[in-house]
Amino acid sequence: MGLINNSRAKSPWVVHFDCGSCNGCDIEVLACLTPLYDIERFGILNIGNPKHADILLVTGTVNPRNERVLRNVYEQIPEPKVVVAIGACACTGGVFADCYNVIQGIDKVIPVDVYVPGCAARPEAIIDGVVLGLQKFGEKVAKMNSKAVGN
Repeated sequence: MGLINNSRAKSPWVVHFDCGSCNGCDIEVLACLTPLYDIERFGILNIGNPKHADILLVTGTVNPRNERVLRNVYEQIPEPKVVVAIGACACTGGVFADCYNVIQGIDKVIPVDVYVPGCAARPEAIIDGVVLGLQKFGEKVAKMNSKAVGN
């Protein structure tokens, strides 16, 4: 299992989940995949299936209607996993934080490892957040490997 997790740390797969945003952050996440920013140079692949993902990128505000879906997507990702909240809406609820149907930040629903602020978050900031998430993922892999060995 250690070899598999170490391999996952070298080439993580990310899945993007939009809780319901203005699509500003979503466009910036997609911009990271263009040749200008080329996030794949870090070995990162954007996939559509959470069961194959290592990192969950979340944009938009959480509300009571999509809270269960977000939790479900999170639970489908195998351990170890990292969650990156992208944009002000995912981090705190953003400009919608005081609305009756908004849960203030995704960290009220699932644990978050990295916060990327901004409205909309810039591609450079998103890449920095994903790279920080990669570091945290590597730490989680090392921790799992040490538990498996019995240290």
